[in-house]
Order: sequence, then C-alpha cells, then structure tokens
Amino acid sequence: MTSSRHGLGTGIRKEPADRSVSTARRVTFALAFAGLMTSMAQTALLPLVPQLPRLLHTSPSGAAWAVTAALIAGAVSNPIVGRLADMFGKRRVLLWTLAALFAGSLLCAAAHTLPLVIAGRAIQGCALAAIPVGISILRDVLPTARVGTAAAVMSSMVGVGGALALPAAALLIQGADWHLLYWAFSGLSVAALVAVWIAVPPSPHSKSASRMDTGGAAGLAVSLVALLLAVSQGGAWGWTSPPTYGLFLVAAVVLAWWGRWEWRRPHPLVDLRVSSGRQVLVTNVTAILMGFATYAVAYSMSQLLQLPRGTHYGLGLSTLAACLCLAPSGIAMLLSSPLSARLSTRLGARTTLAAGCAVTALGWMLSLLLMHAAWKLVVTSCVIGIGVGLAYAAMPLLVMAAVPASQTASANGLNALTRSLGTSSAGAVLGMIMTSQVTAFHGSPVPSEGAFHTVFLIAFAAALIATTTALLLPRTTHPHGRQAHRPHQNTRVADAHGLDRTPKTRWSRTRLPTAGLSNDRCNAGDVS
Repeated sequence: MTSSRHGLGTGIRKEPADRSVSTARRVTFALAFAGLMTSMAQTALLPLVPQLPRLLHTSPSGAAWAVTAALIAGAVSNPIVGRLADMFGKRRVLLWTLAALFAGSLLCAAAHTLPLVIAGRAIQGCALAAIPVGISILRDVLPTARVGTAAAVMSSMVGVGGALALPAAALLIQGADWHLLYWAFSGLSVAALVAVWIAVPPSPHSKSASRMDTGGAAGLAVSLVALLLAVSQGGAWGWTSPPTYGLFLVAAVVLAWWGRWEWRRPHPLVDLRVSSGRQVLVTNVTAILMGFATYAVAYSMSQLLQLPRGTHYGLGLSTLAACLCLAPSGIAMLLSSPLSARLSTRLGARTTLAAGCAVTALGWMLSLLLMHAAWKLVVTSCVIGIGVGLAYAAMPLLVMAAVPASQTASANGLNALTRSLGTSSAGAVLGMIMTSQVTAFHGSPVPSEGAFHTVFLIAFAAALIATTTALLLPRTTHPHGRQAHRPHQNTRVADAHGLDRTPKTRWSRTRLPTAGLSNDRCNAGDVS
C-alpha cells in the first residue's frame, strides 16, 4: 500500500524503519557508484594526453580531440537525456546511459586509431547525464528525510570522480598497456549497471505524456557544439581566426532561435519559464562560476607540481605523485557533501551554497600564499574541495525545490550543463594564460610563475563572484511549504497530497515538494 501523502520523493511503500533505511542505503550506494564511474571515465584519460600522439600516431592537436569529444557530448546530452528520463522513466534512461558508458569504454579498449578513440570518448561523454538523472531518482524513491544527504553525495560525485580518477589512471598505466584502463572501465560500468538494475526501483511518478521536442534538441545541440568547439579550439586556431568567429556567430544565432522556439512550445525540451525563474537561473549562473573555479585545480596545480625545480617555482614531482597530491581534494568533497545536507536543513540551501563558494574563494586565496611546497598545495586543494563539495551538493536541492516533479531530470540536466560550460570555458581561458605567459627552461617554453599567479587570481575571482550570486537567491517563505512557482500552462504539478493538478491559469501559485526536507519547513529560496 503506497502512502497517500507525497513529500519529496514519497510514494515509496510503507515498510519497517530498518528495512526502509536498508533500502535507501542500497539505492543511494548504487546510484552514487554509477555516478562515480561516469565521472571517473571522463577524467581518466587526462594523464594519457601527453602520450597520445605517440600511442595513436597523431599530432598533439589531434590527440586533444579525445578530450574535446567527451566534453561536447556530455554537455549536449545532459538536458536531452534529462528530458528523455522525464518522458520514458528515469530508471530506464539511467540504464541506457550506463550501457553507453560500457559501449564507449569497450570501443576505447579495443581502439588503436584516433577516430575510434574519439568515437568511444564521445559515447562515454553521453553517460555523464547519469548523475543528474540519478539525483532525480533519489527525489522520487527515497523517504523525504533521506533525500537531502543522498542528493548531496550524488552531486559530489562530479568532483570526487575527477579527483580520484587522476591518480588511479596514472597508477594503472604506469606499468601496463593503456588499453587496460578502458578494459577496467568496461567491467566497472557493467557492475554499475547491474547494481542499478537490482537496487533501484522504478520511479513512482507518472511519465510525461508529451513528445520529444526534436527541434529544441537539434537547436541546442548545434549551438552547444559550435560554442564548445570555438571555446576549446580557439587557442589552437586563433581567437581572431575566421573559424573561431564563425562558430561563435553560429552559436549566437542558433541559440537565439532556440530560445524563441522553446518559449513557444507547449512541451519544450527546456521549460524557459521555469529555468528563467530567479531561483533556477541564479543557481545555474553560480554553477558556471563554480565549474570554472573547480576545473582550475586540476588544470593549474597539476602543472605546478610537475614543473622542474630548476624553474625555482616548480615542485618537480612525477605525474603519479602530482595526481596523488590532488586526490585528497576529492575525499574532502565527498566528506563535505553530507555536511552540506545538514547545513541546508538547518540554515537553508541558499546559505550553504554561498558558504561553499566562500570557502572555495578562501582556498584559492591561500593557494596564492602557499604555492611553494607540495604539502601546502595539498592543504589548499582540500580547502577548495570542501567548498566545492558544499556548493555542488546544495545546487540540486535548490533546483528541485523550484521545479515540478515532472521536470526534475531535465532541470538537473540543465544545471549539469551549466557546470560543463564553466569547466570548458575554464580550459580555454586558463590554457590561453598558460601558453601566453611563458618563460624559457633549457630552451623550452614553460608557464611562468606569473601565469600561475594570474590563474589563481582568476579562480579566486570566479569563486568570489559565485558567492555574491548565491546571495542573490530569494529568501521568501510561504507557510506550510507553499512556494512561489510559475509553471507552464500545460505543466502538471503534484500537490502536497500527491494529487496531480493541472493549473487552470497560465501563471499560478502551486505547492511543490522541497529537497529532502519536511513539507512544513520550506521556501522558495532558503530550503530550510
């Protein structure tokens, strides 16, 4: 017998407390493991990038496409896969993404040429949508009291996977053929698929009856591909070159058309009326800035740790040692995510997000002062990791508190997309700085000490601005969990009693469940 009262993700069967807790733990572990595998698969190639030209008989610019392909595929697939999850069932689509992870890993494991590796990496990139879809499943199937912590852990997998994949990949490929790395991911992806199949039940919420917005999907794909190609390749092609200008122009024109198209559609790929609301919009802007500040850790600190000591500022570590130095930051993210859930319950997700951004800014400020010893960089990267863990874990709570249950997967997918835009723009901007501010060492150009100062300052500024934007989130409270929300005309919304209500007016005020918190204590901006 199912519960008649729905909070966030209720609709689960009434079970004894110990059995309910055990089920929740199994679901959380399976989804977190799946998210960790998809995140690690995206980052594990990075230690191999300097060797790819030799291994695949290609140029350095050609080898860079193995990274770019996954980046673009992940960004494009996040909102599209999220919409498919809302339409066809979240568990089913999650299993599709894990199957894609397996197929992409298997293709890379068997590949000996660059085109096959690029194709495998692109397929792997599509699996990154498993994280926002998994967060949406948590909202549907877990008891209300456990959603906050579980969503926080799941959200942190983005950063945790990236930090842990670097030393794991470096250690694995140090004494073995690089194909072994992808054979390992092939097996791990199957394990994740089986775990989700066994532990995760179908979501109780009904599927969306609308059709796929193919025009919106095509427009979003074209605009994102053009934008990310221009951003990722602008340094190699030249920022003032015709290809770069042309791609930016295509991205702007198609994005403008796409926005007009989505606004007029009855069932859009991305509901811009919901996404342009203050809470979702500000959260996504903050996600871009935090994505930028987060990516700078792996990009800049790993290079500083590996530069020769003869430069008088490099720390002379091997690739494996440098990756191991950054691994504790991933552990710090993982440990801080449950703390983020507790802070969100007590103080509100808005406050937690702002605190996480502020801690990240503090970490980057300390990095400027403590960049001349490896152990000091470990400490500062952990401070940044704590801040990122707090911030990333608060974002899905804010997003889910502001959208109907029927749009959680697509809304979380859009939030993941904005983080991807932050990381991709960071790669372009920081790469330009590292290649323009150089000094000669034994006849070869290397990034100067001033380049690292500039990167650390920019990352600090990004985190500081993110703190400011987080404080712009609304704080309005409505009694008994009533939130100011304006759904689209045809959006169906679950009320506090689990009944499906269709708004009779174009703009209406509805009651929505909050993220992991009781129905009698929530609001539109401070989920508390």
